[in-house]
Amino acid sequence: MEHVPALDEDLKKTLGPATAKVLAEQLGLHTALDLLHHYPRRYAERGELTSLADLADQLDEHVTVVAQVADARILTFNGGRGKRLEVTITDGSGRLQLVFFGAGVHKPHKELLPGSRAMFAGKVSRFNHKLQLAHPAYEPLGADASDRDAATAFANQLIPIYPACAKLESWKIAKCVDAVLPRAQEALDPLPPALRDGRGLVPLTEALLKIHRPATKADIEDARRRLKWDEAFVLQVALARRRHADSQLPAVARRPAPGGLLDAFDAKLPFTLTEGQRGVSKEIFDDLATSHPMHRLLQGEVGSGKTMVALRAMLAVVDCGGQAAMLAPTEVLAQQHHRSITEMMGELAEGGLLGGSDLGTKVVLLTGSMGTAARRQALLDLVTGEAGIVIGTHALIEDKVQFHDLGLVVVDEQHRFGVEQRDALRSKGKQPPHLLVMTATPIPRTVAMTVFGDLETSVLDQLPAGRSPIATHVVPAKDKPHFLTRAWERVREEVENGHQAYVVCPRIGDGEDDPKGKKKASAEDEAEKRPPLAVLEIAEQLTRGPLAGLSVEVLHGRMDPADKDDVMRRFAAGEVKVLVATTVIEVGVNVPNSTVMVIMDADRFGVSQLHQLRGRVGRGTAPGLCLLVSEMHEASPAR
Repeated sequence: MEHVPALDEDLKKTLGPATAKVLAEQLGLHTALDLLHHYPRRYAERGELTSLADLADQLDEHVTVVAQVADARILTFNGGRGKRLEVTITDGSGRLQLVFFGAGVHKPHKELLPGSRAMFAGKVSRFNHKLQLAHPAYEPLGADASDRDAATAFANQLIPIYPACAKLESWKIAKCVDAVLPRAQEALDPLPPALRDGRGLVPLTEALLKIHRPATKADIEDARRRLKWDEAFVLQVALARRRHADSQLPAVARRPAPGGLLDAFDAKLPFTLTEGQRGVSKEIFDDLATSHPMHRLLQGEVGSGKTMVALRAMLAVVDCGGQAAMLAPTEVLAQQHHRSITEMMGELAEGGLLGGSDLGTKVVLLTGSMGTAARRQALLDLVTGEAGIVIGTHALIEDKVQFHDLGLVVVDEQHRFGVEQRDALRSKGKQPPHLLVMTATPIPRTVAMTVFGDLETSVLDQLPAGRSPIATHVVPAKDKPHFLTRAWERVREEVENGHQAYVVCPRIGDGEDDPKGKKKASAEDEAEKRPPLAVLEIAEQLTRGPLAGLSVEVLHGRMDPADKDDVMRRFAAGEVKVLVATTVIEVGVNVPNSTVMVIMDADRFGVSQLHQLRGRVGRGTAPGLCLLVSEMHEASPAR
């Protein structure tokens, strides 16, 4: 969109340096155009009583409410030397107390008369178990003669409530918007009239006027439709331009050689690929055979066999004399991938070694915590081309890592990496390498289009034969403690039946991750205020209590890499029965014998994390069970 000089002017010229400074520092608004795109988050109707019932969920937050004064009284203390004004406001659903102290009581006492309406803004606090706003800023919505300007401005209008800050209340932002709103007429509309008319969209200037000063609710809807469309349109154009630019880049076509490494690998597979795996592999091989870089997103449910598809693509590239790199978000996952890929390939992963296959290649691991000698050897294998496949963490992105001929980059768990990291690894090829990104997080098509709009999408929607369903249940530990007791009994039962279990906690508990400066919480806030449960504490409690006698081990990110690998090896081998871990096991960890997972403080994790964690069980023939333990009460948003 072409910039209009008047809209690009610094706000200091229009609003003065003090207000412009607050807008810039607190809200990131620097120009008139920025301010016009700072839209109201909601609208209060003239005379509407805004709900006060929701304020309990906004403790310590800065809020704006529209309400009516029910009563106001001045109280004295310190033998009459101190004065306090208490004003009660109501909205029909609840009441809220406002307090003013000292010399600040006189003006509000005159203006906030019972029956009058106003907008109030301040931080919600709790005093004597009641919610209150102390010294709130307010703007009367009266219609008396002395306030005729404000009355005219608000009469028959919807009142915009802006995202605000403590130093600048919503109505002050509204006055700032009023100062720049006439300039909206100078905004250049990037959409041609034919496109606007075809989609029933209002012009940009009209949308800006209607979003800030709507006369009706229909105005708001018209403006939102247009402005939402603009945001999506601009993003899509940017992604389309990126995709077009990428498609113009040259790449080496990689066609797998018949009778090569890929055919040898397929011949030794002890199972047949699913129809989905075969279909997605064909799409990938078709892309690899073109002279432009592949950009493909492989989306598949946890356990759908994405790693197998990615490995076959890597082998196809190695067949043509190229190299393939797989980027994993954690060391545990990189080690796990390295272990499972070398096991699947067998002697084909021992190229150049005694007993290795003539068709084979070398598969190396590269992580940040490797010893100097091992790291030097891995880097040497990459630069000479001895290693056809490398699996690593962010260490792969470092400048000193050089490839002989990088042909394919596979990024696992795409949501953990930024575009810059993706591109940093791709820049290591002599020509742009092909790119395959994988995610197990379910992404709706609309989100996939916006977030991954520069990628073609393939979906693996079939689970391999023998995979079992995962049952998921919430365990309300505070309301029903016997449910938690039963959860530990279930873990013991699974272990006695020859299976294994995970227990996941949000925190390590080694002192370094303890919350600093924690205030003493009241009993009612204890569940929200207490620190998250920790791996080391829970492991000790389980070993002494409900899981006494079972082999329980811990795994977390601050352990020595060799110790982490040792624990994972022993867990994979079945020697460790219960693994108490942080989210380092979230992605890629594959132990088919583990059937039950208990997630402590499950409300502290995001939905994507819970989905990933849950996918660690039920990976074999026995059904999986995931128990989400939470102390939050039943009506809470977390539950």
